[in-house]
Amino acid sequence: MKRHIWKSATLAVAASGILLLAGCSGGTNAYGTTSAPTTQSSVAGNSSADALMTGQSTLGTIVVNGQGFTAYVFDHDTANSGVSTCSGACQSLWPPITTTTPTPVVTGITGTVATITRSDGAKQVTINGLPLYTYTPDTKPGDDTGQGFGGIWWVVGANGSKITAQATPSTSPSSGYSSNGY
Repeated sequence: MKRHIWKSATLAVAASGILLLAGCSGGTNAYGTTSAPTTQSSVAGNSSADALMTGQSTLGTIVVNGQGFTAYVFDHDTANSGVSTCSGACQSLWPPITTTTPTPVVTGITGTVATITRSDGAKQVTINGLPLYTYTPDTKPGDDTGQGFGGIWWVVGANGSKITAQATPSTSPSSGYSSNGY
């Protein structure tokens, strides 16, 4: 009996670890929704983790990270404050776009790109003074399922302005967010 319990506990820990890793790397959509693939015309040929570029989504030309994942801004952040207000549970769902250099490679972006230093020492990429994030339920480049999430998370245009248009119904999150928007 003890061996069976030990085996079950080991499997549970292993499964939790896999789910945690999946969540950190984009994982599966926590809302069970799917969206049609959207091409990222500008991401071919530049896949540096330290890059920021433009791509195409259902919302038009948007900012994406080096892997082609949609960049978002958070209404709780203040432009040019040098601080990200998304940490803890928020950061688990909305990972910051980080870089290892003070000047990330930028392609096709007209907004002002810079970095801030997070409390953990990581350099987070900003556009027009606002920290940038990805959204864990976006499972592939071109997904924009975080658009309008909680009324405070927004996709960013190449000029650094947030896009407030709603994504197509098939790519919008269904529910399950807290009043804090994460």
